[in-house]
Amino acid sequence: MMPQNLPPTIANIVNLDQSPAEVLSGLLPVVGEFLECDRCFLYLHNPQTGFGRVAFCWVRTPDIPRVYHDKWQLQPSSLPKEDPMFAAALRAEPSIFIEDIETANPQILNRQFEQKTFGHRALIHAHIRHHGQLWGILQPCVFSHPRIWTEYEQEVINNLVQQITPLAISYVKSALGE
Repeated sequence: MMPQNLPPTIANIVNLDQSPAEVLSGLLPVVGEFLECDRCFLYLHNPQTGFGRVAFCWVRTPDIPRVYHDKWQLQPSSLPKEDPMFAAALRAEPSIFIEDIETANPQILNRQFEQKTFGHRALIHAHIRHHGQLWGILQPCVFSHPRIWTEYEQEVINNLVQQITPLAISYVKSALGE
């Protein structure tokens, strides 16, 4: 799979000639369906100011908790200590694929933080980064059981975050008046 290749259903959304908000919003249900997830949300982040928000969220069924923030919020300085995956994202490390939070390495994931904050069982913490800076996190997840992320799915997600990085940057800059 070449870096630009995506499954047609995802590529069709990414290649739409629409605003970043329309593309990013339309992308989440397609990614959620492709990965057979329960929820998929997109956290966007301004690396210069530390402000961020979950701007878009898709859930498969109404009983799945939505994650969404109306306003941009300054991330607490304690967050990287509480959440090793967020710390990894801030360091612009590669995306993280967690098959089961119950058995994940505690240096990679804080199980109690994940259970309390998000409630999922398996997740992808896909880092949207540019020039060593975090611009967002795409987070598809499953609630009721562990989930093995195939090599193909990992390639798709890694390729997808590369392709949506300019959209995420544009959305953040526009939303924060930069």
